[in-house]
Amino acid sequence: MSGTASTTTPVSAAAPPARGPVRVFFSRLVREKPVGAAAALLFLLFVFCGVFAEVLAPYGYNEINMLERLKAPSWAHPFGTDNLGRDMLSRCLYGAQLSVIIGLSAAALATIISVLIGLLSGYLGGKVDMIVQRIVDAYMSFPELVILIAVVSVVGPGMLQIIGVLSLVLGIGGSRIIRSAVVSARENMYVHAAQSIGASTGRVLWRHLLPNIMPPIIVLFTTRVGAVILIESGLSFLGLGVPPPAPTWGGLLSGSGRTYMFQGPWLALAPGLCLTVVVYATNVFGDALRDLLDPRMRGSK
Repeated sequence: MSGTASTTTPVSAAAPPARGPVRVFFSRLVREKPVGAAAALLFLLFVFCGVFAEVLAPYGYNEINMLERLKAPSWAHPFGTDNLGRDMLSRCLYGAQLSVIIGLSAAALATIISVLIGLLSGYLGGKVDMIVQRIVDAYMSFPELVILIAVVSVVGPGMLQIIGVLSLVLGIGGSRIIRSAVVSARENMYVHAAQSIGASTGRVLWRHLLPNIMPPIIVLFTTRVGAVILIESGLSFLGLGVPPPAPTWGGLLSGSGRTYMFQGPWLALAPGLCLTVVVYATNVFGDALRDLLDPRMRGSK
């Protein structure tokens, strides 16, 4: 009897789809750093309120109603009203819009400046590194607030001026952090291998060093966002920020908030709490990013 032996090939179970790095990162953030995840959501909430301030604000930021002046918080005005009857909730929402624009823009430009200075100084080394770092040392010997006041007094107040000045001032100081990461990374074998096969300086910096120092760059950016918002509020408090009638949190604290805070404490509490919460959220989120992205930290395991 002739016949063919039938062979059956076992069907292997389909492998689960691999999760992307972004999804893996956010799952680790929620699982290992729940406080950092909550801080990130809180910051995103302020970003959402700032972007859609025109839709969310119940009144215009400069809508005056003298019949409602210095009203305590109520259902009609959850944050109360100021000395001109303007709704404080609406002004805080528009203040969040300005703070988000200034904070993200200045932090991004400052990080780019820090990366450019830190990459070139740390990789080239030698006399270039010595000259650049002595210039950075001389700059860091001056108080930042004094430099900011002097420069803003010359160029004048305004949103673009504030973004440019803050990005330059914070970018120079932050280059130290990037330089230290570059000095550590340039001694790795992949950098020496790229140099041995004749890779150009630009290729080594762009393809080998920059991707491997992204964790400190990301952490530097997140911490710079909170610092920019805080410094801009301080300049607005001193009258050197975005000029009125544009509402900024520092301007709200400096103007009617300081003058009428005993008659209406909510004038200082509303913008002060917004400022405190958003800066705290960015700092906590930056700490969580550091723990997750730095392989030397316990949270990166």
